[in-house]
Amino acid sequence: MMLRPDESLTVCTPIPERMNESLRQVVHLVFGLGIAGFVLLFDRDLALAVLMIALFGGSILSDAVSRGYTIPVISRILAGLERRDAVPGRGALFFAIGALFCLVFFPKGIAFAGLVVLSLLDSVTTLVGVRFGRTRIYNHKSLEGTSAGIVVTAVVLSLIVPPPIALLTAAIAGLAELASPVDDNLVVPVVACLVLAVLL
Repeated sequence: MMLRPDESLTVCTPIPERMNESLRQVVHLVFGLGIAGFVLLFDRDLALAVLMIALFGGSILSDAVSRGYTIPVISRILAGLERRDAVPGRGALFFAIGALFCLVFFPKGIAFAGLVVLSLLDSVTTLVGVRFGRTRIYNHKSLEGTSAGIVVTAVVLSLIVPPPIALLTAAIAGLAELASPVDDNLVVPVVACLVLAVLL
């Protein structure tokens, strides 16, 4: 049951910022790899339909929460995971948009690899950067986080494509993630898919 904005409810205890960001990135990693696996294992049309339904439903829920409605379970999850002052569920919605774009414009195998790159690169870069980042290089990102994200992504991606292509794809996607002025959930998978489409 959805509650009106003026109805009372128990508010969750805020999670410390570092723990919140780490938890966000673990969820991002699991969520992203789950979508990538779904794209790989199931029919392309089915994957497109499910992503469209998820995007439409998620947009409705995000709009409802941003208007002050409380949705059982969903509101608590968003309160615990979303960054302060962010549009509710923005990261998940942008991930779905990025996944849809890749699945529409690239072969299924390349779309799968692009989503793996996004899941790993973004999560590892942030997790390592928050914990060990000391050398800021650009856009509030750290050298340690960016380097770790590229290396881990290249290693895992080399299980899918030839290692030199995996390394080049991870490096270019890492630079795109570092320099992008817009949400990396929109940019990274498209850049990765473009590089893979050219090199494979």
